[in-house]
Amino acid sequence: MKKTPDADFLIFDLGNVIIDIDYNRPLSLLRQQLPEERHYLVDEFYHTDFHKSYEKGQINSAIFRDEVRAYFEKDWSDEEIDKLWNSLLGKIPAERLKLVHEVKKHFQVGVLSNTNLIHILAVNDILSQDHGVANFDPIFDWVFLSHEMGLAKPDAAIYERMLTDLRTAPERVVFFDDLKENVEGAAALGIQAVHVTGPEVIFDYLKHV
Repeated sequence: MKKTPDADFLIFDLGNVIIDIDYNRPLSLLRQQLPEERHYLVDEFYHTDFHKSYEKGQINSAIFRDEVRAYFEKDWSDEEIDKLWNSLLGKIPAERLKLVHEVKKHFQVGVLSNTNLIHILAVNDILSQDHGVANFDPIFDWVFLSHEMGLAKPDAAIYERMLTDLRTAPERVVFFDDLKENVEGAAALGIQAVHVTGPEVIFDYLKHV
């Protein structure tokens, strides 16, 4: 029987695709620690240049933390910043890793994620504690992380780099992401891009594999 979908690679985002995340949780915690007249800083946090630079690995964790302290004018410790920053991370449901294991029998599987070193170290801790693996290397054939690549979604360059490393054509890749702009960025290059609006989307898409 012909495999469905017609592709060679399945590439997954991390946030709300492999690992549950809540973008609003760190923002809520930040608002609790700031006076109301400074809440506008929280609303713009994800759009700051230093946040974008950190996701691309253009600044290190120490500089990122210093930028956070300066931006919010708070003398938080490194540990306090990391705890706030990692509060968006939830669980990695076992059934998602099981699905990856199953489809790996038919496809090469990988991760393409906008992330950063503070998050990845915390994610690795979750993987170790809950699933007994040190990182994603035993689970996926390919791991593409924005802070290691110096690139970020939805820019075309990160998808092009991925395709170059995979040595494949865009139409041979199915990409799953929870953010519409990232899906559109991949689709613009001819990648089979799937918008993950809930955990059932991937299971439904791959149910015939």
